[in-house]
Amino acid sequence: MAVVGLGLMGGSLAAALKARQACATVTGIARRPATIEAASRLGYIDHGTTDLAAVAEADIVILATPVRTILSTLPDLAPLLPPGCLLMDLGSTKGRIAQAMNALPEQVHPCPAHPMCGKEVAGLEAADPDLYEGKTFVLTPLLRTPPAAVARAEELARAVGAVPRRLDPRRHDRLVAVGSHLPYLLALGLVATAEEVGREDCLLWDVVASGFRDTSRLAASDVQMMLDVLMTNSTAIAEAIDRFREQLEGVERLLVAGDEAELQRIMQAAAIRRSAAFRPRLQQAP
Repeated sequence: MAVVGLGLMGGSLAAALKARQACATVTGIARRPATIEAASRLGYIDHGTTDLAAVAEADIVILATPVRTILSTLPDLAPLLPPGCLLMDLGSTKGRIAQAMNALPEQVHPCPAHPMCGKEVAGLEAADPDLYEGKTFVLTPLLRTPPAAVARAEELARAVGAVPRRLDPRRHDRLVAVGSHLPYLLALGLVATAEEVGREDCLLWDVVASGFRDTSRLAASDVQMMLDVLMTNSTAIAEAIDRFREQLEGVERLLVAGDEAELQRIMQAAAIRRSAAFRPRLQQAP
C-alpha cells in the first residue's frame, strides 16, 4: 500500500491499516521529510519517502491530498503505476477526479472514493486510527473499473472499519453539496454575520455560547482543502444554496407574519428528522 499525502485523512488511513495489520507494508509519500519522519516515529508507516516514484512498488495507491492536487498529480503518476494497480483517492468531490481517472492507461484500475469522515483540523498531528470506524466509505467506480478491483476497494474500506457504499460520481457530488459543503458555507456566513454585529457591539463575543460554537465549528476547517472542494463542485453547491435560501426566506415570512403554528410545525418536523438521521443504524444498505 502506498499512501500519497499524510495529512489528516492519509495519516489516519495509514495508521488504521497499520493498527489493524490490514496489509503487508504501508509506504507513506509526502512533500516534506519532516512529515515522513513524524509518521515513521508514530508507527503509521513502514517506509516513507518524498519521491512519488515509490508508487511503482505498490499494489494499491491511495491519493490523500486536496482535490486539485490530485488532479495535477495524475499525469505524473500515470506512467509510474504498475499494471493491475488499484488507484484510489480520498477527495471530497468526485466528478472531475472520475473524469481524469477515466483517461488513465488501461493497465491502471481506478476507483475514486470519499470516506465520509473528518475533522475541522488538518495535518498529521490530527490523524486518528479510528477516524474511519463505522463511517460510510463512498466508492464511485468507473465503467472501466474491473469488478475485482471494486471488490478490493470495498475490502480496504472494511479493513479500516468503514462501511463501503457505491455511488455515481454526479450523485455523490450533489448529495455532499447539501450534506457537507453547504454546512461549511453556513458556518462561514454565521461567523461573518457575528463579526459584523460584533463590530457594532463587542459584547457579542462575551455572550456567544455553545450553540454558536457548535454551529460555527466548520468555519475552522482547513481553508485550502475547502477552497478546492468549493471550486470543484460549484454547480451542485450553488443549487444547494438556492434551496437553502428558499427555506430561510420561508421561515422569515412566517416570523414577519407571526405564524406561530406553522413555525412550530416546521421546527418539530426538523427536530424529528434530525434525531432520526443520527440514530445508530442497525443495518447498513449495500
